[in-house]
Amino acid sequence: MTKISVFTTKAVTFAASLATALAILSSPTLAADEAKEKCWGIALKGHNDCAAGAGTTCAGTSKVDYQGNSWKLVPKGTCMTISTPFGPGSLDPVKRPV
Repeated sequence: MTKISVFTTKAVTFAASLATALAILSSPTLAADEAKEKCWGIALKGHNDCAAGAGTTCAGTSKVDYQGNSWKLVPKGTCMTISTPFGPGSLDPVKRPV
């Protein structure tokens, strides 16, 4: 083999190994995300995971407890069983006075 062929073979092998490692590392995160769902209106003030309405940016920016336009990730299938003073959590944003 020539030096160029050896270098090319090593580069391709390294790239394939790197791609495989990255795929393996991202798999648990994907599985964990699939095992959760967004539950709207259950987060306490400043404890939402994201989407806290106008004037906020994202995680930890809800202005009041149980803000209807903010969500928290919960185990899939549990959202509707979470009780708040306004009723159960919701799989969709809820309208509540802010």
